[in-house]
Amino acid sequence: MTEALLQAAISGLAVGGAYALVALGFSITFTTTKTLNFSQGQFVSAGAFVGMSALFLLLGKPVGSTTFGDAVPGATAQLLALVATLGIMGLLGWVLYAIGVRPFAGRPGMGWVISTLGFGVVLQSIGLAIWGPKPVVVPAPMGESVIHFFGAGVRPQELLTLAVAVFIMIVFDLVMNRTMVGKAMRAVAANGSVAKLMGINTNAVMIGAYVASSALAGLSGFLLAPIAQASLFMGVIVGLKGFSAAMIGGLNNPRGCVIGGFVLGVFESMVNLWQAQWREVSVFALVILVLAFWPTGLFGSKAVEKV
Repeated sequence: MTEALLQAAISGLAVGGAYALVALGFSITFTTTKTLNFSQGQFVSAGAFVGMSALFLLLGKPVGSTTFGDAVPGATAQLLALVATLGIMGLLGWVLYAIGVRPFAGRPGMGWVISTLGFGVVLQSIGLAIWGPKPVVVPAPMGESVIHFFGAGVRPQELLTLAVAVFIMIVFDLVMNRTMVGKAMRAVAANGSVAKLMGINTNAVMIGAYVASSALAGLSGFLLAPIAQASLFMGVIVGLKGFSAAMIGGLNNPRGCVIGGFVLGVFESMVNLWQAQWREVSVFALVILVLAFWPTGLFGSKAVEKV
């Protein structure tokens, strides 16, 4: 039983790392632009397929392929595919902000909600036209061999996902608190109008927020693809749980969002170990319970408006 609990905890942390990356993306856009990308789930799926397509091209296969066969991408190919994923997903984030968020930001109503949702539908439709609905098995960068310790068996890809999530969390924390870019982002988050008067290019900061958020979603999809197979529908539940993690941790607290992702991943894994059919019910019941007692999340802060 101890081994099963340990394995569930490690697997939960790995999946929670993917949730944490998505939750961090939600937090970045919310704190800087007061908007959210409701197509974040489709961006996760897009990241998985962009990375997969880059691997196909590096192996000399057509972009629309749906199987790797006996071909195994090397470390260099995996790294180049990761760079391509981050770059293309960041560019898509820029496009989304330019045509789907900026025209509606600051105006009455919530037009950006529909525009971001619509952008996600467009992304998914393009993906279906190219690859179809069938899931694709993606080779893991570190192989499929299982690592055993203390009686638990863990795949290297799970450990890699966890390590990357922790690394991104530390780097983002350092950037936000010890660099001029982080100070500019915090200034725009606090008061965009005043930040603009102080000489900060608020538009560039907001674009950067969407670029970073979209790249994080793409990274999440790239890391999850070898674990759960690449599917154009995989990102929907990941995006929803990433948003749930952000709500649990506190949408305006990046650290809290990351912690919320890990908490949600471990909780989900433990429930799955007990009764798999109650997993989704338990996860969203937890979200409702937390918000009932802490409306701004466990680590979120209440917004104070001065009049």
